[in-house]
Amino acid sequence: MDKTVYQVMKQERLSIIEKWKKEMNNYQEFERELTNVTDDVFQNTNLEYIEKLLNHASLENETISPDLRDFFERIIQVGWPLNYLTKGLQAFRRVAIKTVLDKNYDMEKAINVYDLIDRSVDGLLNEIVKFSNQTWRNTISVQKTALLELSAPLIPVFEQITVMPLIGTIDTERAKLIMENLLEGVINHRSQVVLIDITGVPVVDTMVAHHIIQAAEAVRLIGSKCILVGIRPEIAQTIVNLGIDLSDFPTRSTLLKGIESALELTNKKIESLS
Repeated sequence: MDKTVYQVMKQERLSIIEKWKKEMNNYQEFERELTNVTDDVFQNTNLEYIEKLLNHASLENETISPDLRDFFERIIQVGWPLNYLTKGLQAFRRVAIKTVLDKNYDMEKAINVYDLIDRSVDGLLNEIVKFSNQTWRNTISVQKTALLELSAPLIPVFEQITVMPLIGTIDTERAKLIMENLLEGVINHRSQVVLIDITGVPVVDTMVAHHIIQAAEAVRLIGSKCILVGIRPEIAQTIVNLGIDLSDFPTRSTLLKGIESALELTNKKIESLS
């Protein structure tokens, strides 16, 4: 930053800090997301924030300092509202400009000072938006991956018998995940019979049936058998109307009937103790 501006800010450092903290205290009163933050934590964070802003102002280039970048990242990651950072920068801009202009520079110098501080703060605001956007994308990506992993679980229910309950619509991306989880799970659990439960699948069209048949065929190739269970009357009617051929694919109306068939195929049965 300009040496003259920096010298003024250095001389008025304590005054700038106090004025800035006062503005931020007013902000805290109206920010509901910070009501659970203790006053000590808020004040300590404020002090760290303004110290890093002033240290950043001492840099000659406009690149954000690593310390300030780390602070921004930490505040966003701990879940403080984004506008805490933006309000802090806006307050810093107001306080810094007023402090420097109080030195009664001539008009040209005053305009240059205003423009210098304004552009510097704008650069920091852009960095915050950029990082926040990246953090949001990363969070969405992680959540999407977690949801996909949970969307096609393979659950062992008896020795050599596993169940894959499917809920919701099945698109090409999810079908690929179903296939991967199915084959990997069959090997890991040494499954002889896999029950694919479509009770929670709202619509079974040609594409969904094609994906399920492909999965069953893949399971057959590694030496296991698939049974499709949970076929509701309306789903059965749709399958017939679409001309989908499931003749090579054992089906049962309910999961219970599917388990009974799986027990027979694995030479097992459940007996009552009484």
